[in-house]
Amino acid sequence: MFTPTSTGKPSARRLFQLSWGLAALMAIQAALGRAFPSEYRDVEWIRAAWFGNDWITLVAAVPLLCLATLGASRRSVLGVLGWMGMLGYALYNYAFYLVGASLNSFFLIYVTLLVVSGILLVVAVRTLPVQQVAGALAPGAPVRILGAAYAVIGGLLALVWVVFWAGYVFAGQPLPVEREAFQVVAALDMVLMVPALIGGGILLWRRSDWGLVVAAIAGIQGTLYLVILSINSFLAVRGGLVEGPGELPVWGTLLLLMAVATVTLLLNVRSEARLPDAAS
Repeated sequence: MFTPTSTGKPSARRLFQLSWGLAALMAIQAALGRAFPSEYRDVEWIRAAWFGNDWITLVAAVPLLCLATLGASRRSVLGVLGWMGMLGYALYNYAFYLVGASLNSFFLIYVTLLVVSGILLVVAVRTLPVQQVAGALAPGAPVRILGAAYAVIGGLLALVWVVFWAGYVFAGQPLPVEREAFQVVAALDMVLMVPALIGGGILLWRRSDWGLVVAAIAGIQGTLYLVILSINSFLAVRGGLVEGPGELPVWGTLLLLMAVATVTLLLNVRSEARLPDAAS
């Protein structure tokens, strides 16, 4: 699937070995976070967010990364897309931990996870036989509808942050969370998630070969992280940390839209599609 080692670049086997290691370290980090919650030195509502995040990593993200790595190692196009999407999730997630959590004993784990997931994703994108991957998309796939959906979702996400920011800066309105926390989450979304969603949507609309790849990565990463945001919003309301309904309607609506678009996209990738042995 990827450029062989004879060219001086990493082999697929090496990438997948690193991916298994990444999954194991993600599980270790989340398990340590649950075993030693006092290591999170943030205010109460942020500690509650790490609680939800760690559990989603353990019960969803790590198993999904393992399944996707297994599928990708067998040259399944769906597996490759899922694998790259989960690498995108890991990159975003541990960037969030690294800059959003108060300095704690897990700092070097966050750094390692961020670096490894970033390297894997960059190498995977650079060596991906994108035309062969794009060829796995069903001929009748509604790419223009899906492209528009991704672009709109990305625009809505940006709009949410811009409205909160403008209300705070120009109208003196309160932010939904503390200023420092808001700035971290909004900045990561505006720098990473929004461009990926809008860019993937535009590429899909234009029927570019990269459209499927970028949209799948953004959709998988975005769907899983919106699950975390929705659960954390629910926990914050239930725990009395914020007044109901809090941010749950915003994140819940975006989650529904993102999940429908991403599932539809992946269902239009032929399940039997494989990358040829010659590219592995």
